[in-house]
Amino acid sequence: MSKDSLRRVTEGWGEEMEEKREEEARLLYVTEVPQPVSKIVRVNKPIEELANISSDGGMVLLREEGWKEVKMSVISEVKPKMATSTKQEVSPEICTPRHALSDRAAVLTRHSYQAGLWNADEMGQHQYLEGARRQVGLCRRLSSVNDGAPWIDRITSSNYPQAVQIIDWYHADERLWKVSKAAFGEGSLQSQQWVEKQADLLWYGRVKEVVSALHALDWNHISCLEDVRQSPAYFESRQSKMDYAYFRQAGYPIGSGTVESGINTVVHHRMKRQGRGWKRKNAQAMLAALSEFHSGRFQIAWHSGLPILT
Repeated sequence: MSKDSLRRVTEGWGEEMEEKREEEARLLYVTEVPQPVSKIVRVNKPIEELANISSDGGMVLLREEGWKEVKMSVISEVKPKMATSTKQEVSPEICTPRHALSDRAAVLTRHSYQAGLWNADEMGQHQYLEGARRQVGLCRRLSSVNDGAPWIDRITSSNYPQAVQIIDWYHADERLWKVSKAAFGEGSLQSQQWVEKQADLLWYGRVKEVVSALHALDWNHISCLEDVRQSPAYFESRQSKMDYAYFRQAGYPIGSGTVESGINTVVHHRMKRQGRGWKRKNAQAMLAALSEFHSGRFQIAWHSGLPILT
C-alpha cells in the first residue's frame, strides 16, 4: 500500500472514530432524553479493584490557529507493589524521600486514553465516557493524581466525587524547590537544607508543618513570580490531597506520570513534528484514532467501522 493510500485509510478511520465518540457525548449530554451510559458505550477492560484517573494538557500546532492545547485523560488499573522488607517505615530524620521511594510503590497498568482539542467541559464528558468503558464507577477504590490545575479538579470531582484526589508528588516537590531558590538563592547550602527538610516532612504527611514553614518566610523581601508567591496558599488549600504517607500506605499512586507520558507518546510523538501543522479537523480525527490505538482497542474499533478506500 502506498503512503498516500495509507494516509487516506488512517484519516478515514480517524474521522469515523471522532464521529463515534462525539455521537456518544451527544447521546449522553445533549439530547433532551439522555440515554443510560450503559447503552452508549461498550465495556472494555473493566477495573474491579483500584483505578486511577489522571488528566493534563499538551500543545499541538494548528494551521491558521497557532499552538493549541490538547487535553487528555488517562485511566489505569493500579496494583500496589508492597515491599519485601518487613521493617517499619523509619522517621524522616533518618530516611529521606529519595531513599523511601523504594519502600513501597503502586504499579499502574492497562492504560486507556481520551485526547482531543476540547475545552474543560468537553474533556469532562469524554473522561466520563472513558470511565464508563472501564467501569471505574464500580471499582472498589478510585484515585485521581494530578498537578492541581482547577479545571482538572472540577471535571474529575464532578464525574467521580468518590475519587481520592492526590496532588502529584513531583509537582509539589518542584514547587518547594522553586520557593527555596527564590528565598535563599539558587545553589546555596541554606536553600538545599531548607527544601530537603520540607520535602521530608511532606513525604511523611506532615503538611501542616510545611505550610507553617512557608508562611514563616519573609515574602516581602523575596523576589519571585506570582505563582511561587502563592505557594503558602497552594499548600494550605490542598493539605488533604498531600497526605503522602497515608496514600503510600493505602497503596494509592502519588505520581501523574501516566498522563505526562501519554501526552508525549500518544500525542506529541505523532503530532508534534516539523511542518506547517495540522488542520483542526484532521488533528481531531488523528487524536481519536491515537486514543483508540494506544488504548488497545484498535482491532475492535477497526472492525466496528472499517473505512472504505476509494
